[in-house]
Amino acid sequence: MLRRPSRHGYHRAWLRRTGRTLAGLDLTLLWLFVPRPGGYTPDFLGPPPDQPYPSIDDELARMRATDPALARVEMARSLACTPGLTESPPGRAALDDPAGTVRRLADLTELAWHALIAPDWPRHRAVLEADIAHRSRKAADGGLDALLTGLHPAVDWAGHSLTLRMYEDQAVAQRPGGRGILLMPSVFVWPDVVSAYARPWQPTVLYPAMGMGRLHTVPAPRPPEALARLLGHHRAALLTGLTMPASTSELAVRHSLAPSTVSSHLTALRAAGLLDARRQGYYVLYRRTALGDALVAGG
Repeated sequence: MLRRPSRHGYHRAWLRRTGRTLAGLDLTLLWLFVPRPGGYTPDFLGPPPDQPYPSIDDELARMRATDPALARVEMARSLACTPGLTESPPGRAALDDPAGTVRRLADLTELAWHALIAPDWPRHRAVLEADIAHRSRKAADGGLDALLTGLHPAVDWAGHSLTLRMYEDQAVAQRPGGRGILLMPSVFVWPDVVSAYARPWQPTVLYPAMGMGRLHTVPAPRPPEALARLLGHHRAALLTGLTMPASTSELAVRHSLAPSTVSSHLTALRAAGLLDARRQGYYVLYRRTALGDALVAGG
């Protein structure tokens, strides 16, 4: 995304805020393997998760454990996307010592994550979880066809084949072979959809998460001052904002809070009789009770 900020208006506020931090980071080695749009970035730099909600430490550990032979193949493919880069001094140095390059890339990724992503991660994760909740409800209501046909304008689902039109010129076919296809929402991939991995990785499709347009722009609702003094600001805002039933993930996006924080507040509000909950498919939706309505209306 940093390679083409002009195409990512959704993140202009983030770009402005992180610009000075980015200028102070020496990410030269990482940039070596982030070619211009249409190129290939080594898959081991961000492999598909092998467990639900892995921590950044888990993912960095997997990166550091990459087989040097696999890393060299993927780095060579990435460098070949830019004419002359393979034979350049940085390119040759990276390929001559793949194990050392993997370690250095992991260290830089860790540095970049903490400097650029970690401050906004609760908000990003809330957007991703809300997207997963929405897509899962869609699949539960309409099946696989409803899920895949609405994934992205560049994705076609017909005849048991998932086709990404932006890759038509490459004519590369992947067969899941029992591994399935992993669908991964992203707050940075917009406006594209990306087929991310070749063997030995699980076939994966990265697509823009719903709600990312509000990621840095929509303020949390302001509750009445008296209610905020009574309940605390976050609980009052959650209660005030529940004009329609919503899930924990959806509320986390709306209020820019971590899902665990929202869950704790919802539990307290429900215990006080201000909310109730009902299951819809795989999800629990929260809504105000009559007492909750009266409390909000009373200000």
